[in-house]
Amino acid sequence: MLSLVGCNFSKKPANVNVDKNTNGSSEQRENAGNDFVEEDTDLQGDKEGDTEGDALNSGAEADGKKAENPTSQEKDTAQLGDGKIEQQIEEWIATHSIQEKVAQMFMITPEALTGYAQVTTAETATKDNIDKYPVGGIIYFKQNLIDPEQTTTMLNQTKKYYQAAGYATPFLMVDEEGGLVARIASNPNFGVNNFPPMSEIGATKDASKASEVGSTIGAYLSALGFNMNSAPDADVLSNASNTVIGNRSFGSDETLVSEMILAESNALQKEGVISIIKHFPGHGATVGDSHEGYAYTDKTIDELLDCELIPFIDAIEDGIQVIMVGHISVPNVTGDDLPSSLSKHMITEVLRGQLQYDGLIMTDAMNMGAITEKYSASTAAVMAIDAGNDIVLMPSNFQTAYAGVLDAVASGNLSEERINESVRRILRVKFGMDEGL
Repeated sequence: MLSLVGCNFSKKPANVNVDKNTNGSSEQRENAGNDFVEEDTDLQGDKEGDTEGDALNSGAEADGKKAENPTSQEKDTAQLGDGKIEQQIEEWIATHSIQEKVAQMFMITPEALTGYAQVTTAETATKDNIDKYPVGGIIYFKQNLIDPEQTTTMLNQTKKYYQAAGYATPFLMVDEEGGLVARIASNPNFGVNNFPPMSEIGATKDASKASEVGSTIGAYLSALGFNMNSAPDADVLSNASNTVIGNRSFGSDETLVSEMILAESNALQKEGVISIIKHFPGHGATVGDSHEGYAYTDKTIDELLDCELIPFIDAIEDGIQVIMVGHISVPNVTGDDLPSSLSKHMITEVLRGQLQYDGLIMTDAMNMGAITEKYSASTAAVMAIDAGNDIVLMPSNFQTAYAGVLDAVASGNLSEERINESVRRILRVKFGMDEGL
């Protein structure tokens, strides 16, 4: 029996329709990039290999408050920008190949892109493989990040390769939660202080502290050249025996977690860094570790709506741009053992349908045990896209997964319009980022 903590089970979000039929009973190659075993992108074991940012000032405004309501002029400007962006998106869709569209839907490591054992520069191998596989984004880990000058040079050169080839701006992503998961702050070469675990930030009950985390991290990530951060962690630690999330969570009270993640994500966004909240539908209630294999929660949809989904619901209302879906099975919602990341029910029916989210949806790392123990790279990628994901993160073998999705489109198992739906969402964020919206 689970030891449950927090979560007010009399609370029901007033603005969410609960479908009672959702089954609440309901240059040195070793192919090393494709052999990375990722933890949830977060707890990566870093390796040594071969190698193919300056001042980090981290002043932060720690107000912990949502941005004030935009003025009429600001709304008009945003609407004009949105209209321009939508036109750009449709022009891009009409003039680019299915190969480029599918490539947009992958986020991979620089090692998976180049085939090198370790990448710390962006040189010929990076350029040539971007030309061959213009993936939507690249995620970097501790082994890629040596010091500020090296990191800034690598990221800026990568952007230049995309720009020179006429490709959409790439997402350049890192896991920098603070505390246990800190690729930059854990390296003394970067000269930035790490934050304590988010559980300690949550224990203050002061949302301005979470805002300070977002502002500080956002400032140094932006200075280095990153534009996306896999943070904050929106998991409510409702299972006291859960060790997967542990002190990475802001706490066991869903309202407190909501306040904290909104403060941090808004602060990141103000620094020009896209925030990803994770791990839908909530890893804090689970038994098992999806990094290693099967992880599940036996909660019903009503129970999730009362607790673990509250931070996601609040973030959707607040306009969060990206949600990461975990490899968490919810058999009392779906009626099967499929991980949420591969479940059309959880993504299309619950997240898109009931929670009315139309932003970007990204899988957790697809080379984790919960996926690789049961599915090939190509099968898992096709299932993830069919379920409703827009971005497939770190398949166990990128080339195989990429080819598998193209084959699925060619055979009619995935429609090109389904691909276009995701590409529109991806480009909406990218073109908005380019316009400063």
